[in-house]
Amino acid sequence: MSSGALVIGAGPAGLTSAYELAKLGISSTIIEADEQVGGLSRTVSYKGYRFDIGGHRFFSKVPLINELWREMLSEDFLLRPRLSRIHYRGHFFDYPLKAANALAGLGPIEAFLVMLSYSKAKMFPSAEETNLEQWVSNRFGQRLYEIFFKTYTEKVWGIPCNEISADWAAQRIKNLSLKEAIRNALLGAGKSAEGEVITTLIEQFHYPRLGPGMMWDCCKDLLAEKGNETVHGIKVDKIRHRKGRVESVVGHRSNGERVEFDADHFISSMPLRRLIQSLDPLPPDEVLAAANSLRYRDYLTVVLMAKREDVFPDNWIYIHSPEVKMGRIQNYKNWSPEMVPDQSRSSLGLEYFLWQQDEEWTWSNDRLIDLGIKECAQIGLVEPDEIEDGTVVRMKKAYPVYDHNYNDRVDIIRNYLETLPNLQTIGRNGLHRYNNQDHSMLTGVYAARNVVGEKNDVWAVNTEQDYHEEVRSSETEKSSTGYTKTMGDRAVPMPIVQDEADQIIQTAFARLDGVALGVALGVVIGVGLFLATMILLLKGGEFVGPRLGLLRNFLPGYEVTWGGSLIGLAEGSLLGFGLGFFIASLRNWGMMAYAYLLRRRAETEAAKNVLD
Repeated sequence: MSSGALVIGAGPAGLTSAYELAKLGISSTIIEADEQVGGLSRTVSYKGYRFDIGGHRFFSKVPLINELWREMLSEDFLLRPRLSRIHYRGHFFDYPLKAANALAGLGPIEAFLVMLSYSKAKMFPSAEETNLEQWVSNRFGQRLYEIFFKTYTEKVWGIPCNEISADWAAQRIKNLSLKEAIRNALLGAGKSAEGEVITTLIEQFHYPRLGPGMMWDCCKDLLAEKGNETVHGIKVDKIRHRKGRVESVVGHRSNGERVEFDADHFISSMPLRRLIQSLDPLPPDEVLAAANSLRYRDYLTVVLMAKREDVFPDNWIYIHSPEVKMGRIQNYKNWSPEMVPDQSRSSLGLEYFLWQQDEEWTWSNDRLIDLGIKECAQIGLVEPDEIEDGTVVRMKKAYPVYDHNYNDRVDIIRNYLETLPNLQTIGRNGLHRYNNQDHSMLTGVYAARNVVGEKNDVWAVNTEQDYHEEVRSSETEKSSTGYTKTMGDRAVPMPIVQDEADQIIQTAFARLDGVALGVALGVVIGVGLFLATMILLLKGGEFVGPRLGLLRNFLPGYEVTWGGSLIGLAEGSLLGFGLGFFIASLRNWGMMAYAYLLRRRAETEAAKNVLD
């Protein structure tokens, strides 16, 4: 069989690539090992119930991707409210953070210790940020990291946080900070102080009426209408290449029948490790060793059908409680009402993150369902007799693992793949990058456009600290809005790379956040004074707190009394906020002045070198 292009994998990246190729007038054949399209973004059906594998929000900061979604699905694309919470040791915490809710859940002592830990992190941050623990602790403090990050993250990845690369945190939670969480709690969610949309904090998202698989079934049908076939049940055995070009892909059907596909261009979303192992001839030992060292986290969902109309209001809940194995629980009916066949029923998806060698991976469906029922009852979500049915779905190689050495291994593989210019890798597994669906789709668009001669760096998608979009017109003219047009009237997002020296200066002289430091010191001083006053009052005596009472000279109205403790809490918090804001502003001003002097000195040296 032959075609202009062969696309390996019918997930979001592969199907989007084929869809873009069709728009560019290039035919393609898509081969898929499974009998269903969508990859991890599929929708599985069971006795009229539909469920998502992992929960897929359709939200993107990339205009092109939003346009593609609407184009494919039209009126079946619903706008849904987002509600999610964290369950930790018997309490539910709103996510995004809401101050009153967090205080009630943690209690005043724990909240005080959290802010004390945060203040310490801001004043004495870790000099290194090579792993996730250091990255998160520097931004949120060690105590908040241990409460809201450590347990859940280690459930997901199965390795300690200090063995997970900081790249994962920088990519997945780069826009969320304690300051923005507090700002969100006070002023509303969705945007940073600069007006940037914070993906972690959005309050609504789009979702296909019948689940995410509906999107990719529609895409497959649209491709078929234009003569682009999706061939199911094909497992790749060999990718044959010669003289720096891939010539064909050899695979087999489920019945063992051998099949070979020829093409001029090849686009692959199969796991990077498997891709390298399939090359014929095999690559050098160094490349093969790098591929064999890549790891993937596996995942299964226990789906429970409950005899209850409403179980909980959330779309999903993160389970941080260490006493249960599940990591997250989905409420599919709250994603779309049509995910259940009977509105008097609900379906829940309990997510377990595993390695294939883990004992639980080989458990029978009945045993896993019993575990799910027990854990749901343990955290107080349902009663065991409310569950009337269940099923299990397993997904291998769901998440590429970001361990300490993954980046070096991927670089070795990437350098080798550049010797095969008609082979491009895309998507989460094709790039070994934990991309969201929209970024995976964007890599597919870039790869398709590279086929017609563009020079897009597929590997650059979702690697910047802040992903900007630049658009070019058909005359390659940048617009004043930061977008241009190309390929007619369609937006083409491209990364903007800042001057390397400026990036180094910005990293070395990162600003202290005045609001966050002010809030932290305000809580520490205000709550500290409140507690000190309360302790003295409880101790009692003839003269209660004479030395502490001297603070009335600085805090009007404060006394060592029950009413005075509340005045001390309020005035101490205001004093701490002002002090923190002043310290941060003074430090930032000094660092800006120092950075300016360094920049001028560097410019002078550069000019001197040019003259020399």
